Amino acid sequence: MTEETGPWLVVGLGNPGREYAGNRHNVGFLVADLLAGRLGDRFGRHKRAVAEVAEGRLGLGGPKLVLVKPFTYMNLSGGPVAGLAQFHKVPPGQVIAVHDELDIAYGQVRVKCGGGEGGHNGLRSMSKSLGTKDYVRVRFGIGRPPGRQDPADYVLSDFGAAERKELDFLVDRAADVVESVVIRGVEPTQNLYHGA
Repeated sequence: MTEETGPWLVVGLGNPGREYAGNRHNVGFLVADLLAGRLGDRFGRHKRAVAEVAEGRLGLGGPKLVLVKPFTYMNLSGGPVAGLAQFHKVPPGQVIAVHDELDIAYGQVRVKCGGGEGGHNGLRSMSKSLGTKDYVRVRFGIGRPPGRQDPADYVLSDFGAAERKELDFLVDRAADVVESVVIRGVEPTQNLYHGA
């Protein structure tokens, strides 16, 4: 990819506020924070969107990333994302949503372009506001809730002690996947990471 393709909008999905910080639903924020550190930037409030934003380039003269953490709640994430995509002139194909995924086992990170939202309110809001489902999703597996626990309660609960032992490694892996999508594209990234 060359600089001429324009910036990429990388959206970490989550809920604002300290009480949600360790929730499974907030893993997108964790990945976005790590990517901001890699770019050497810190998140700050955006003047025109209800979101925090960090920016930088992947490597020397590499593609520009605009990292976004919407500061609406999850089910209203699409508004700030669409506004920032318009502001930075980013087409939907260069928008990447990083989110928790119930239908993937914990410890797996998957990437796809387009498709359904699987009941994920953040994705549903993004699709509605962007007017398309054709954006990239980096799906961080959290697995299904144990027993009869309500999925809504499960995603808003913190990672368990055993999960936390692997969490830093998995967040790092998800950040690698995001960078790979930007540099290599979706299909080469699937080939590289889905077998692992």
